[in-house]
Amino acid sequence: MTDKIDEKNVIDTIVFDLDGTLLNTLEDLTDSVNHAMRQFRLPEHTIEEIRTFVGNGAARLIERAIPLGRENAAYDEILNAFRQHYQEHCEEKTGPYEGVLKMLEQLHGEGYRMAIVSNKPDGAVKQLYRKYFAAWVQAAIGEHPGVEKKPAPDMVYQALAELNADAVHAVYVGDSEVDLQTAANVPMPCISVMWGFRTEEELLAAGAEEIHMIRTPQEILPYLRRPEQEE
Repeated sequence: MTDKIDEKNVIDTIVFDLDGTLLNTLEDLTDSVNHAMRQFRLPEHTIEEIRTFVGNGAARLIERAIPLGRENAAYDEILNAFRQHYQEHCEEKTGPYEGVLKMLEQLHGEGYRMAIVSNKPDGAVKQLYRKYFAAWVQAAIGEHPGVEKKPAPDMVYQALAELNADAVHAVYVGDSEVDLQTAANVPMPCISVMWGFRTEEELLAAGAEEIHMIRTPQEILPYLRRPEQEE
């Protein structure tokens, strides 16, 4: 497993997670889940509860949000209600974390190739990509048929192919245990951000190392430039 950035390998490509890493999407996700809950007369959820449910895609989010999960007779209908509402309302309260757009501008100016991979439905990913990131990021991939969701490495491989890049010269940036697992499955190094949907304690428990964690978007470029990338 590649668990560190090897100083002998120049990093020229960055693959970003979306939710909790580039965008704070939690309020819109919570609103869409609760819209579906109301439609089916189910208990609504707090934003803190939704924070713990996200990371594995829409299907798993709804599985975690409803009684009996996938065994619930209305599961497919509830999932469809969530997806429809979210597709129509995914931009209402969502926005980039402070400093993210400046970070991407700087990375683009330094010549890094960049992509976004997300377990969010592909239509919503591309909608948000076009609105916020298309000026600097070259590819954006969400959940779609034929490609296994994270933590499988499939979407990362697709992103690297679209960028004509190699995992040996790439790093993954994310905010959750799913991102750590995804990077390990490629394999490629993972930078864990501490402004997203998981706490520092949760990230450390999932296997993140403090040396590979950043607290603000402004730390990523100095991190990539630093010479001491050994254990």
